Amino acid sequence: MIKDSVPAIHFYDQDFVDMYDRSWVWINDAWTSGTKENGFTGSYLSYAGQKTFSQIDACMSSLFLVYSNQEFPPFPMIDYFYEKQEENGAIRSDYSRENGSPVLSTSNPEGVQLPLFAYVEYNFYHKIGNKRRLKEIVPVLEKYHAWLQKTFLQPNGLYKVPQEAYLTGNIDRSHVEYAVDFNAAMALNALYMSEIGDILNDKELAFRYKRAYFALKTRINDLMWDAELNYYYDLAADDSRVTDIKHLGTYWTLLASIPNEEQAAFLIAYLQDPGIFGAENPFPLLSIDSPGYSNDGDGHKGSVIPLFTYMVVKGLEKYRQFIFARECAIRHLYFLLDTYQPEVDTVDDVWEAYLPQNDGHPVYVPGEREDFPRRRYMPMVGMVTIALMVENVIGLNISLPRKTVDWTLQDLEAMGIQHLSLKRNLITILSNKNARGWEIRLESEKLYYFTIQILNSHKKKTLPIPSGKCSLLIDKL
Repeated sequence: MIKDSVPAIHFYDQDFVDMYDRSWVWINDAWTSGTKENGFTGSYLSYAGQKTFSQIDACMSSLFLVYSNQEFPPFPMIDYFYEKQEENGAIRSDYSRENGSPVLSTSNPEGVQLPLFAYVEYNFYHKIGNKRRLKEIVPVLEKYHAWLQKTFLQPNGLYKVPQEAYLTGNIDRSHVEYAVDFNAAMALNALYMSEIGDILNDKELAFRYKRAYFALKTRINDLMWDAELNYYYDLAADDSRVTDIKHLGTYWTLLASIPNEEQAAFLIAYLQDPGIFGAENPFPLLSIDSPGYSNDGDGHKGSVIPLFTYMVVKGLEKYRQFIFARECAIRHLYFLLDTYQPEVDTVDDVWEAYLPQNDGHPVYVPGEREDFPRRRYMPMVGMVTIALMVENVIGLNISLPRKTVDWTLQDLEAMGIQHLSLKRNLITILSNKNARGWEIRLESEKLYYFTIQILNSHKKKTLPIPSGKCSLLIDKL
């Protein structure tokens, strides 16, 4: 059974555990091998009706497949796109599932998409630990970055790409010339290329991309931040800010560490405001106070998209907003669960998008992508039911190269993870309350360093965890 191969989680709400377990079963059912015709030499996560290999699917999937104990290796899905790199450095957003050829459109003739490969590779390194892989893929990532720069960088220092690259669906951004989300994603790409340079001790690589990052960060802050409205906005052709709508794409800036503390406080306040982004199901792609917003989703106009929820939660972590980030992850999971099983005797499914104020998913509307929202679209759903579940609901942050596991909790709760593979080291971390008080039971095959932080109790402790079994009494911290 697949349940015996992947890590087990423990949580006080069994519905969350069941959805986590069910997600791995669905992934197993959708795990598919490539063909000679499409050139995919490995296996990948598919979904019903899939026609292309999408760059964003591969990147999203990799962020939770790192927790599969290598039962579902994420590397081949990313490597497929590297193998398709063209002489000029281009990697297209989509390739045909039938024959592996690029799938381009008149609205996106270059097949450009949000550049997330460097972020994904940094994640691979810390979760799976393979420094040699970083050395091998840096030339690919450098060529890709150079192609993006040569093709889309404009004289004002910002990038201009087609609307299709933003992943915001039918939200009308036709009057946008320079999108805040794509430019923030380019800054994110440069930031993590610099981090990779630091890991490889390549000072020239780290410095070059750090310089590119700060140059783009400065342009975004100078041109896109509105000091009166306290928000980052897209720009029109004349460099004026497009302030008629607020969309969630702005929050790629949090993930890229672009706002200062004061700016971030304004952005976070908008996420908490029930009249802006603070819907019952956080966060709608279009703000509640924007023209065109709909409680019925209306395509992407008001829909809650798990990819963007994941992105915002990770951005909140960058600004030490762990409690709010966890609350949002839990709220989103409840909406997902209530849509899956709206009544005791009925079962629906999991979806690509959800409604902001009620259970359920948006329905197709004219002008939206024909297959929106996709049913059981696991590349999207797994980001919440697995990645956010492990990293934010349970609260684990793992770095295999550093041999560290950080466990951040709001309060002590009965939860944890069992048989998580850190390369060739299976670990178990479980908290329970017994007659002696709160106790954390740990099991490991090799030494690692464990940091526990309990936010509401202001407790933090780092301890070396030896091989074998041991326990830690919280009252004695």
